Amino acid sequence: MASMGLSIEEQKAVDRFRKDVVDPSQSKLVILDFWAEWCGPCKALTPLLEKVAAEYADKGVVLAKINVDEDQFIAAQFQVRSIPTVYAMFQGQPIADLTSARTESQLKQMLDQLLAQVPVEAGATGEAGEPAAVKGPSPEEVAQFVKLGEEALAAGDTQRAAGIFAQITEFAEDNAPAHAGLVRALVQLGEVDQARQVMDVIDSDPRIATDPAIAPARSALELAGTRVDDSELAALRAAAQADPENMDAQFAFAEAAFAAGQRDDAADSLLAMIAADRDWNEGAARARLLKIFEATGLEDEWVVGVRRRLSRVLFG
Repeated sequence: MASMGLSIEEQKAVDRFRKDVVDPSQSKLVILDFWAEWCGPCKALTPLLEKVAAEYADKGVVLAKINVDEDQFIAAQFQVRSIPTVYAMFQGQPIADLTSARTESQLKQMLDQLLAQVPVEAGATGEAGEPAAVKGPSPEEVAQFVKLGEEALAAGDTQRAAGIFAQITEFAEDNAPAHAGLVRALVQLGEVDQARQVMDVIDSDPRIATDPAIAPARSALELAGTRVDDSELAALRAAAQADPENMDAQFAFAEAAFAAGQRDDAADSLLAMIAADRDWNEGAARARLLKIFEATGLEDEWVVGVRRRLSRVLFG
């Protein structure tokens, strides 16, 4: 599950980054240097970073280096636009941009300020020299990861979103938004059986089964239940086009179209139904459209656009 949505090479990069940067940063202040072999300024900066990191080692500072040519995936996650780029990392998160520090005194001044603000452990070892236990992400960090997954889902990068949510569920097993996001992402990928398996896990855990965040996931699975094969979808489309006034035919096609990933066609049909007779079947078309909004995510750009269209239909 942890590798879902990532290529093998990307997963290896994530594993290296976790080992070399995230884990040490749980108790240390990590200077993270993005560099490349061809970068002249990078080579000039390296001796400075190494010297200061060595002098500050007893204060809990370590140096980690990311070659942007070899670890393009990690560099992309940090949105590195130029090199050298240098960050200070603590507990898995960048807490300061050190790129502007190009002299020893500047770098030491910035490190001194950071060390006065964060609880860095100068000697992070336990008994008998064993490494100290690595703490898991804080609730705030988990929330940031969930936000990243939602942003990927809203941007249409569904595979990436599924990978992010799956990884969150590995280290935050009771996080309802992550489980819900994973279900929604899997449904959008057409992996309905896997989505149902995740929902079974959710329903088996009372800590998350009743969380309001799960509602959109349930809606997504409900909508996915109307999925049909291509020939059936074509037949439903033909029936709807042949008789525009047949509300049952329009509704059946809209449901099947959304389940097949053709959400524009689904929205067009439902909006046309609402414009023609908003009270049909006790407002079924509007209710279905609202459920689609919930399943997709209210902040999704597509949802925002369709909501505007719905408002124009309802209120002129």
